[in-house]
Amino acid sequence: MKKYRVLIDCRDEKGLVYKVSSIFFRHDLNILSNSEFVDADRSLFFMRSVVEGTVDGGELEKELRSVLPKEAAIRIVAPEKKNIVLMATKESHALGDILIRYEAGELDANILGVVSNYDLLQPLVEKFGIPYFTVSHEGLSRQEHEAKVMECLAALGEIDYVVLAKYMRILTPHFVEAYENRIINIHHSFLPAFIGANPYKQAYERGVKIIGATAHFVNNDLDEGPIIAQDVKHVDHAYNWQALQRLGRDIEKIVLSRALKLALEDRIFVYGNKTVIF
Repeated sequence: MKKYRVLIDCRDEKGLVYKVSSIFFRHDLNILSNSEFVDADRSLFFMRSVVEGTVDGGELEKELRSVLPKEAAIRIVAPEKKNIVLMATKESHALGDILIRYEAGELDANILGVVSNYDLLQPLVEKFGIPYFTVSHEGLSRQEHEAKVMECLAALGEIDYVVLAKYMRILTPHFVEAYENRIINIHHSFLPAFIGANPYKQAYERGVKIIGATAHFVNNDLDEGPIIAQDVKHVDHAYNWQALQRLGRDIEKIVLSRALKLALEDRIFVYGNKTVIF
């Protein structure tokens, strides 16, 4: 018996759950879990089912298309480890958290490598037996450097997700297009209020009462892509900027790992600049 994740999004209409479930029944598939959502404002239907049994994926998709609205998006995924690449610059907290979870078997993924524009994190990464690639940006234009990064990624083979674990360089539209809805980024939730050098110090001087982090897919609008996961913590006047930074980094690493886990389990539907998370 194999498990399959069946992911459907389409125009909403009556009876969709019944039609899909009936097909599962006819193929002798056992429904292990099922989640649905309707965006009533846009009349859009989303469904994620985990089924178990023996079935030809092509035949199942063909039969589903016969009962679903035209142009329905259907994916039938046999749960397997996805290939990911991590990218970082100098900070280790987000990268290290993912590496530890990977070592502990918490992430259903193959980490093909870590790419950075500095070699500072190489000793950390090599402790986990993962290839590390330094692609320096020194003396190169942004386009020239990015071309070298993309060459490095292409050499690693098929990549399901690129994870920016505090990679502090802006990606060009060419890079984003190559990995559309497959680049996951993390940033502090102060944006756009506090940008530039040391946002935590800026936030401290402003007297913020909450701090947090946001994980999102990258698009061509800086830090404004579809949101996957967020979290916040309350703070008060007793926190200096260093304490804010420590707490903020803790939130960042947890939120990024949470978002990555959702992606690896095929729980994210992207539509417009929003997400549905099951």
